[in-house]
Amino acid sequence: MPADLERQLEFDFLRATEMAALATLPWLGKGCKEAADEAACDAMRGMFDLMDIRGEVVIGEGIKDEAPGLFFGEKLGAGGAGSPRFEIAVDPVDGTTNVSKGMSNSLSCLVAAMTGEEGGTSLLDIPAFYLHKLAYPLAVRRAWMEDPQLPIDVDAPIAEVIDVTARILGKEPRDVVVCVLDRPRNAGLIEQVRRKGAALRMIVDGDIAAALAPAMQSSPIDLYAGIGGAPEGVLAAAGLRCLGGGMRAKIWVRDEEERRSLIAAGWGDRLDKQFMSRDLAMGSHIVFATTGITQSPLVRGVEVTGSVAVTHSVLMRARSGTVRFIEARHDLSRKTLHRRSTQAEGKI
Repeated sequence: MPADLERQLEFDFLRATEMAALATLPWLGKGCKEAADEAACDAMRGMFDLMDIRGEVVIGEGIKDEAPGLFFGEKLGAGGAGSPRFEIAVDPVDGTTNVSKGMSNSLSCLVAAMTGEEGGTSLLDIPAFYLHKLAYPLAVRRAWMEDPQLPIDVDAPIAEVIDVTARILGKEPRDVVVCVLDRPRNAGLIEQVRRKGAALRMIVDGDIAAALAPAMQSSPIDLYAGIGGAPEGVLAAAGLRCLGGGMRAKIWVRDEEERRSLIAAGWGDRLDKQFMSRDLAMGSHIVFATTGITQSPLVRGVEVTGSVAVTHSVLMRARSGTVRFIEARHDLSRKTLHRRSTQAEGKI
């Protein structure tokens, strides 16, 4: 088996996110987020059915709200005993509400981590609903590596994080752009950012793109902070491993029932642990693929003119640090999707 096999397979993983993004088009703005999610999942599963791999979903989607999704333990790929093994983390539609309303900041995303026959975990499945996250650019990560006493920390007051980020980036604190998910659980953080006078940007959905944005040179976002989905946190961590940015994350427990459940699952000693990107996405053979559905800080959405759909994607590898921005034109009069539900090619 070639030592650098993920290089040969990375575009197949990208096609899976492209197909999922295209499959949502009939549902864009139609107010049916479950239907959009189901269409994306069907298309993504169909693409995996054509791949000569042995994949297993270790971090799935749809758990929190019982929406359609690819679930933990699900087998993907058509490979046999000699085919390469991959752990898969997936979110066929990150930002389902945004898709249903035709709003910005939605994408299709997956991470594939190649594993050896001896096993071992490359992607950490945290059995919690939410993580408290802080994502930051490469310059901030490097500064913290040189001085670990810097308050680059989810427990540090956000005002201190903004101050040190401003100093590292050569900005005034008021010019540091902080992105936060607009949820009641983040209300206190939002108020702290406002009191500090930093530039606040709130999003209603789309946790993955927002967490990756600080590491993208083309993005105006300097920090992503707040409480968001745990599965999305692992996907973002894998992307940051490729981009070079950093993230801290800590389990955010919703209530005592969840706390007891986590303790029973053996996570009691990690409830106060701060995970770094490498703790969440541990492997070195990692492929990150995402395709925009609607416009986001990370990637442009699908653009349709007449019978042509243009997709915009990002494809990255942790081992090489290569980041590809890919624009593809799809003739919808000829384009077909291989759907799992029909086991056949069909029009979008």
